[in-house]
Amino acid sequence: MFDTFEIPQNLIPSDPRFGSGPSLVPVEFLESLAKTGMHFMGTSHRKPAVKNVVKELQDGLMKYFQVPSDYLVVLGNGGATLLFDMIALGIVEKRATHFTCGEFSEKWFKSSKLIPWIETEQVSVAFGKGINGKAVAGSDLIAVTLNETSTGVQLSSLPTVDANTILAVDATSGGGQCPCDISKTDIYFFSPQKVFASDGGLWVAIMSPKALARAKKIAADKSRYVPDIMNWTNAITNGEANQTYNTPALATIFIMNEQVKRMNQIGYAEVQALAQKKADLLYGWAESKPYLSCFIEENEFRSIAVATIDVDSKVNVDDVIKFLEKKKVVYGIDGYRKLGRNQFRISMFHNISYADLEKLTVLLSAMIESKL
Repeated sequence: MFDTFEIPQNLIPSDPRFGSGPSLVPVEFLESLAKTGMHFMGTSHRKPAVKNVVKELQDGLMKYFQVPSDYLVVLGNGGATLLFDMIALGIVEKRATHFTCGEFSEKWFKSSKLIPWIETEQVSVAFGKGINGKAVAGSDLIAVTLNETSTGVQLSSLPTVDANTILAVDATSGGGQCPCDISKTDIYFFSPQKVFASDGGLWVAIMSPKALARAKKIAADKSRYVPDIMNWTNAITNGEANQTYNTPALATIFIMNEQVKRMNQIGYAEVQALAQKKADLLYGWAESKPYLSCFIEENEFRSIAVATIDVDSKVNVDDVIKFLEKKKVVYGIDGYRKLGRNQFRISMFHNISYADLEKLTVLLSAMIESKL
């Protein structure tokens, strides 16, 4: 469909990666890893060479989020999806309420629902709508999703819970960029392959004293079976020692640490401000073109990490995407497959520059308008 379209040189982004995960990993991070030579990769994660990087990462996250000193940064293998099960198995006492608005928040709910010895409630809205959680009588855990990756919805506020209730926040695709006061959460968890610009396979949980106490209390109940790999006591003990329970992917930790150091240079508030500027660009572009529209209609729930833009059915976005990928100019702007919409899903993660997003919008408009 676009075989005769010529891409103007001035509209080619400096980096083609705009995907919502895995994210854009800066080449210089890979070069920094290479410079460690024989002294990091292939080293036991119980040795100082690795433990020092884990500690630097933990300290860097505490600084970046301005986390209270009695919170603990815990790391483990398996990605945030593993935590869906870990939380249900080892943090929920009797009942959890999940607030869902898309594929991944629903996936978390479904994981909890499979645990036979707890009750699980779902409060949902249609995909594309936003939802803020709230305390629910009888539930000892409230589960909310900071940024729903599939739809581009983010929370506009956090619920307030009491001293007997855990507030768990899945922050995977928005953690580090979407606004969130972690001191008001009990478990704030994510994988590093989004804003934190590393590979998947690792999970990070920032835990409050309340969450740590709940985890240890349930772990002491020997009538409740939990596999060792999902045992919170194992994870917490290793977190306190700047380790993971089992062998992690060292490159993933190293690269994430490089990203946290970069983000700490300007701080969380400035990262959010830059993200908002990118969001204003993309949503403003969508609202200015008659053939585009914002999938998320409610302004307060529009993500500043992932933008979803619907396109007039006269132009097939798959054709646009295939052409740009073939030319190696733009990667990863497909809409989430299960939504089945004629849609672009564009990441605004920290490493994606405003200038490249600006070029992308002009390029996409030129291609679409050439066919209308």
